[in-house]
Amino acid sequence: MRSSRHFISTIKEAPSDAELVSHQLMIRAGMIRRLAAGIYTWMPAGLRVVRKIEAIVREEMNRAGATELSMPVVQPAELWQESGRWAAYGPELLRFKDRHDRDFVIQPTSEEVVTEIARAELRSYRKLPVHFYQIQTKFRDERRPRFGIMRGREFIMKDGYSFHADHADLQREYRNMYDTYTRIFTRLGLKFRAVAADTGAIGGTGSHEFQVLADSGEDAIAYSTGSDYAANVELAEAIAPRELRKSPMAEKTKVATPGKTKCEDVATFLNTPLTQTVKAIAVIRNDAPKEAFIGRFVMLLVRGDHELNEVKAQKILGAFRFAKEDEIENALKCRSGYIGPITDQLLTVYVDRAVAAMSDFVCGANEPGFHLKGVNWGRDFDLQSTFIQDLRKVVEGDPSPDGKGMLKIQRGIEVGHIFQLRTKYSEALKATYLDAKQQPQPMEMGCYGIGITRIAAAAIEQNHDERGIVFPRPIAPFEVCLVPIGFHKSPAVREAAEKLYAELQAAGIDVLLEDRDERPGVLFADMDLLGIPHRLVLSERGLAAGTIEYKGRRQAEPENAPLASALAFLREKFTAE
Repeated sequence: MRSSRHFISTIKEAPSDAELVSHQLMIRAGMIRRLAAGIYTWMPAGLRVVRKIEAIVREEMNRAGATELSMPVVQPAELWQESGRWAAYGPELLRFKDRHDRDFVIQPTSEEVVTEIARAELRSYRKLPVHFYQIQTKFRDERRPRFGIMRGREFIMKDGYSFHADHADLQREYRNMYDTYTRIFTRLGLKFRAVAADTGAIGGTGSHEFQVLADSGEDAIAYSTGSDYAANVELAEAIAPRELRKSPMAEKTKVATPGKTKCEDVATFLNTPLTQTVKAIAVIRNDAPKEAFIGRFVMLLVRGDHELNEVKAQKILGAFRFAKEDEIENALKCRSGYIGPITDQLLTVYVDRAVAAMSDFVCGANEPGFHLKGVNWGRDFDLQSTFIQDLRKVVEGDPSPDGKGMLKIQRGIEVGHIFQLRTKYSEALKATYLDAKQQPQPMEMGCYGIGITRIAAAAIEQNHDERGIVFPRPIAPFEVCLVPIGFHKSPAVREAAEKLYAELQAAGIDVLLEDRDERPGVLFADMDLLGIPHRLVLSERGLAAGTIEYKGRRQAEPENAPLASALAFLREKFTAE
């Protein structure tokens, strides 16, 4: 490709609303252009990156035995109503009516459509297993699209769905996809971790996320220092303290804490360690009758230095929301910040494991401006009347749930997710097959997604410097840029450049010939900004010496190589990556 025909549209400054590095650099490098909130045009350089990601994903999915198809972006509402997700999915599902007043959706995912295909086509156990996948545009009407394509509304995703006669075969394919995804992200040149994860709105039983490691990642990953255990902090278990609860040493005392509503402020005011405070969180269960106080109004207790894990809490309580201030005052005659478990009211209380092991702790007194010191289970509050659960997010230094090593925390960007859906959709949509005894059975299902366009942004978050993007070679818009100095002025440079350009192309190397009539500094800056990993520079001086200048994108200083063996030299650099 010649740069004069490629349409390079770099800019010096990113828009002020571009928060993430990937958003800033993709705009500056001319890879994307905003059309509307969360909706972007993929410009030529960006599209080349996307197509290279797609090609690797497609090769590995085909190698793994999956079959590609393409399902409609527009889907009829009836299928979503049949699965139950029409009401459950929420406002992210973009719905519209056609001219006949029929309801449709723009697909955010395709479980319903692919299950409809399966129930029509896979009638016998002899046709199973089958794994369909597509690489297709999706749309989710994010309330607040941000971070460029990292959390946009329109995006490209690879979604795959497998159908099986039994759970054992589903587990086999799940392991196959785990290995396939590992190969995909390795080939993409990314540093990543596979972590156990929550199934979320997709549903099912087991799932793993594939996280690209980056400090800017939205997700926190807990991993063990002593084993290969890794999990999203939403799922990672906080095991109960091994130490037995100590006997009470202090008397319960009510102390004035005017204006101190946060555990940190209370601990400082009382000169008490934050680890000796208890945080009370009032929530309202959505599925409980409005007139029923007991069971609907729930108090959750976590240690003052810990955070509530809302995913864990939702699994225990079902759907819930945080109580409003007037609801707290009506229930406890107190406002938030001073509430605690010791009250005359009959409360449903869930206690985190770490709190259940505490003694002589501080909690709210259920009286504005006051807390209780020296509170102990058994003596001051019956622990047997509560529910002890794992409610908190793990923190660095916690014991690993598998008993090997300690947990460390790092940030990640989710770019892939695999699920064992089991029979959630096949039962809802009546997708059955006839077994060997001619008896109908629901199909076991798996679901496997990769965020194609999100990978492009995640790769930049992981690979950039002060000059711009540093793409891994497999997904860079070009592997090599050939920059002839004086291309339009020196016939000798132009002839040598054309000859080497043809040689590199014939060798199957994806090379960009920089033939624009610009100053060398401008050309070098654009190539660095675009993230092209290898640069070759031809000049009259180099021709006279029989050399070509080489510089890797991460290399501090350039080096010279023999012009006659430039191709072999470049291949050595590829091998050394």
